[in-house]
Amino acid sequence: MSKKNTVMAGFVDKVIKGLFGILPAALVLMVLFWIYGKIESFVNSYVFTMIGFTPKQNEPLWIALFMIVLVIVLFVLGFLIETRLAKLFGKLIATIPGYKTVKDMIEIFNSSKKGDTKVLVVAISGFGSKDSYNIGLMYSQKESIIKDHYTVSLSMSPIPNGGFMFEVHKKEIFIIQEASFDHNLQYLLSMGVKSLAEILKTQPREIDALMPFEKWLETKHNHANNIL
Repeated sequence: MSKKNTVMAGFVDKVIKGLFGILPAALVLMVLFWIYGKIESFVNSYVFTMIGFTPKQNEPLWIALFMIVLVIVLFVLGFLIETRLAKLFGKLIATIPGYKTVKDMIEIFNSSKKGDTKVLVVAISGFGSKDSYNIGLMYSQKESIIKDHYTVSLSMSPIPNGGFMFEVHKKEIFIIQEASFDHNLQYLLSMGVKSLAEILKTQPREIDALMPFEKWLETKHNHANNIL
């Protein structure tokens, strides 16, 4: 990957982190925003008029300015989201009823997550013959109540707001490393018109060429030991 692409990927990653850092709080607090209706009216009729600029008369410029400021704020939040100050703010706002539930639900769709919290796109044995496979998601890599089994979710197509959860033995799980939650979503919405290989812009491969989940667990364990 070129240096330019690396810088752009890093920028986008920070923006996504900032977005998912602020989104749960925004959804919980949006019920309070009606209070600011009067403030918005005051700003439009007085503050902007003083400097000769009103959003209604300059809508394209207003939208462009808003988007630029929003991206900059999200980028900064992407840097701050893991700092001590952000964690302190998170603890304070977590006292708001319903915040943690909303946050956990939104975090499912955060494709910028890494390490233990990353959503893995996997292949598991399918419902057809013994040589068939289904593409699913692992939202968590924690062991199931059944030893050596892990939870894999299979979403519906084309509306992936439902599906099924399976407890699958680790030997039967294979990771599609270059695939993300977003790629899987495109695959589901296409109803198979686009293959996952086409979406990933890669060539089909044998199942043995995919990383076994057992190896992923081993790598994770070794990395944890090295840190210790």
